[in-house]
Order: sequence, then C-alpha cells, then structure tokens
Amino acid sequence: MKSPQFGVLCVLLANLAVLALPTVSLSAAEPVTNETKPSNVSPASVKGQWEPIHEGTGGVAVDRSNGDVYLVVTGKEIFKEKSQGIWKSADRGGTFARVDGEVIGGRCETAYGLCQDPKGQRMFCFMLDGPSGYTLDGGKTWQKIAKLNRGWDFAAVDWSVEKPQVLFGFEHESGGKLHLSTDGGKSWTKIGENPKDTNGRTFGVGVVDAHTLVHWSGSAGGVLRSVDLGATWKMVSEEMPAGHVMTVFNGVGYWVGSKGLLVSKDKGATWAWQGQSVPAAWGPYFGKSEKQIVVVGKTGVYETTDGGETWTLITPLPDLFKNPPGPGWYLNFAFDPVNNVFYTSWMGKPAFRYLR
Repeated sequence: MKSPQFGVLCVLLANLAVLALPTVSLSAAEPVTNETKPSNVSPASVKGQWEPIHEGTGGVAVDRSNGDVYLVVTGKEIFKEKSQGIWKSADRGGTFARVDGEVIGGRCETAYGLCQDPKGQRMFCFMLDGPSGYTLDGGKTWQKIAKLNRGWDFAAVDWSVEKPQVLFGFEHESGGKLHLSTDGGKSWTKIGENPKDTNGRTFGVGVVDAHTLVHWSGSAGGVLRSVDLGATWKMVSEEMPAGHVMTVFNGVGYWVGSKGLLVSKDKGATWAWQGQSVPAAWGPYFGKSEKQIVVVGKTGVYETTDGGETWTLITPLPDLFKNPPGPGWYLNFAFDPVNNVFYTSWMGKPAFRYLR
C-alpha cells in the first residue's frame, strides 16, 4: 500500500506540470492590413455582423445588376500615401484587383462621389484631390474627365441616355460653386454660386434629362428646378432633403431626408414624401425592384420591401463609422441585392461588409 505522503507528492508533481505548459493568448481576428493588394478574406464568411475586407479605403459602390463591388483604395494616411484608384471584386469582397488603368485617383469626400447608374454597368467617379473619370462597360474601359481645381464633393449624371453628356457638380471648398458639363466631362462651366451653402452639407444636385436639372439648398429653403440647364431656376417645393444627389430609377426621382423618401414622378416639377418616416441621410439604394429600398442614417441601415410603407432596422453601422460629421459626409455605403450584402467605407479606414 502506498503511503499518504506518496499521494500528496503525485498531486504536487501534476500541478507543476500544468504550470509549465506554454500559455496561449486568444484574440480577435486581425483586420486586413494590405492597402494596395487584394483582400484575403474568404467570400464565405460570417453572416449577420460587420467584418473588415480591405484597409485604407475612400469610397465604395456596387453594380446593382451583378453584385460587383468597386473600392477606392487610398491607404490609411490619405494625405501622405499615393492613392491606388478603383479596385473591383466579383466575389462579394473576397478578392480585389485594380481595374481603372490608373485613370482614377484621390478619394471620395462624400457618399455621392461614386455615381453609379441604378441599372448597372455604368459609373462616374467624381474624386477629391485626384483625377476623376468613368466607365460605361462594367469597369472594362475607363475615360478621364476634366479636372477642376481640387475636385468634387458630389455630382449627378444624366443616365437617361446611352452615353451621358450632362453632368452637374458641386465643387469642393469653392464657396458653393456649381458646375455643368454638357460634353461628358470634357469641359466645365460655372452656372451658379451659393456662398451660404459653402460646405455642401445643405445642398444637393440632380439631373433629370438633357435639359432638366434640380437642386436643393438650405439657403433657398427647398427644391429648385431648371428646364434650361441652369440658366433660370424656379422653386418647386419647400420640402428639404438631406441626400446630396438625386437618384432616378424607372423614371422616378428620389432624394432621402429626415422624413424618408422625397419623390417626384413628373421630372422634378412636384415633390412629395412617400411612405412612412425613416431617418435617412444616405441613399436610396435599390434592390430587386423599386419596392425594395435601403437607406442609411446615423442610427443604422434600414430596408423597405413595400416602397417605404414600412421600414425595418437591419443593423447599426460599424463602430468605426457611427459618428459621421453630417448627412452623406465621409461614410460611403453600397448595397448588393444580388448576393444580399452591405458594404461601407470611410476615408482612410477599412471597408466593411455585412453578409445576410
């Protein structure tokens, strides 16, 4: 029979063996840290939460027709690093490759710098502190547009024609200058100046067709319309949107605002709020039809499947992006209705995705 002292000795030796084992530190997964190479995040990742897919970005958009994702890659130090242009992913943000042929540079100051045709394939990039340009074939080929000083806060495009000619933009830190192009961006003409709306946060622009423009401003107190490309303007509504670029989808004009969707069905001549109120400042982003719409506010991402009659809060924004300085500013957002994915970006910060 073994003595009690032998049992105590065995216990002591076992405890010493445990103490000698190497310690293992458990930590959260590190975000992607490569600013200029493709992300290595798997396209089959965790659903129902925001996850980083690429470091150092400054804009994001999605081709609604096929789910292709476009990222502006800037590097984490936007004033020090050379911008890397437009990168594209065809696998829900799993991998990216540069596609713009070094035509595009700079960053997006607002969520409306990348102006995507809601029908898909076509996109204009109105950049700040770098060259602007566009693609009309899903990123296969790119053309430059004329540079204007430091560049743009936002601009609108006439998507009613095959090759857009009319562009209507708000120049960055210019004292509120408005510029018009009627040759697809080869040249620009100043058509107005709004010094009371100089920072652009109380201003928005829209193009209805080759002759019809709209804009709203805090100083004007509502929406104005021109049928002669900005030569004259007429006040048509005292309602105030918050979105900076009007979206035209299936012949209807949309702006977002504190009451939800501000809509015109007569080429901008009259405006009315559609559906229930929702705190929107980014969007609208259309799904599989005009009934499915996503908008974004500081409180999160909202979706309707009945044209705005009801809204559902899908998710708050990523923690890094919860305090944008104003409606539509810095934060970029995109919705892929093909694969049911949300994307966000912010100047110099990682791009995130949210799989549903």
